[in-house]
Amino acid sequence: MSDPVAFLTTFAQALAAMALYADGHPARGRAIDAAYRELHDLQTDTPHPLFTFLGEEIVYGRMPLRELKSWDWSHRLAQAGIQRLEFEERVGRDEFEGFLDEVLARLTLSAIDTSEARQMRPSGIRFGAVGVRGEAEQPPVATATIAYSLGEEADAVRWFQQEVKTRGVLPLPEAEAVVRSLSVAMHAGQQIVIPLLQLKEFDQYTTTHGMNVAVLTMALAEHLGLGARDVRAFGIAGLLHDLGKVRIPLEVLTKPGKFTDEDRALMNQHPAEGARIILQSEEALELQAVVAYEHHIMLNGGGYPTLAVRRDCHHASKLVHVCDVYDALRTDRPYRPAWSQARALAYLEERAGTEFDPELAVAFVRMMRRWEGQVAVLHDERASVAPTSPPPAGA
Repeated sequence: MSDPVAFLTTFAQALAAMALYADGHPARGRAIDAAYRELHDLQTDTPHPLFTFLGEEIVYGRMPLRELKSWDWSHRLAQAGIQRLEFEERVGRDEFEGFLDEVLARLTLSAIDTSEARQMRPSGIRFGAVGVRGEAEQPPVATATIAYSLGEEADAVRWFQQEVKTRGVLPLPEAEAVVRSLSVAMHAGQQIVIPLLQLKEFDQYTTTHGMNVAVLTMALAEHLGLGARDVRAFGIAGLLHDLGKVRIPLEVLTKPGKFTDEDRALMNQHPAEGARIILQSEEALELQAVVAYEHHIMLNGGGYPTLAVRRDCHHASKLVHVCDVYDALRTDRPYRPAWSQARALAYLEERAGTEFDPELAVAFVRMMRRWEGQVAVLHDERASVAPTSPPPAGA
């Protein structure tokens, strides 16, 4: 018997898997196959299934699907210009995957040529806005919400970090897939969401911190009005900025006391190590290698590594530097507790013009204060989360 709820559930799972896994990955293929089977079963009873996404309401034909009331994907699809989805005839599996690719591109704000997309779209699938006039606009959400846990993304980051550690090569498709998935999480509703992972154990720091810096970097890039291609590239740079730390012994990374001179010398090698790993893995990641190398260099020339000839750092490096320091200050470390949001933002303001690019520091502070209610803190990577406010000053 056909089941529209089962189809939409597998449809969303397929989009999530496609955001996380590269083309050809078995998990991606299994998710697409499951959704395609549900569509096939659905069309056995209803040859031309029609779905309408109206705010919290999802209508199948003329029947509201009460089981999916407040289903967050309804908002995401509507925001991507997909309020009405109709399957006019049986489509092939490859056509169905192509359709999912276009939907994912819209959800992740990828730069796509809409005229070309229309030409490539399977003729048996139609979607677009609903022609309803006079309907009140849905009010913006007041607080951040995110419907999934980012646990699989964290697993993927840990896996490619281990690959770098053991084989010395960065699996680029997995890194790109994590950033795509983080972008989907950020655009889960009518307003941007900043999903940040809270550290559970310090040996997870490189995983959690990299993902947080990627999210903050993409949020700031969008806040500054950068295009989708640059937002994605900067996000990858944020994710990989500390990649060189895979070469630093764990006992140094997690040391609770003051660093010795030898410890500090080891730690200061990670920017150059990260840049080397990235360039050896993928020459096309020049920008990301530059960011890995420069993200600890201060505006006044301080920081590390020390440049033989003082020069201006790349715009992406200066942007990632702000996001990197903010997340580091907001995280519990072996040698100090996390700072409050107010204290961390005040630090960025105080150091604007000396350590940080003043325009970027001011823009970041303005963004975080304006979007305070849009920060969703994930206390457990495996648990769905409700939005929470940052701890009060002095916490």
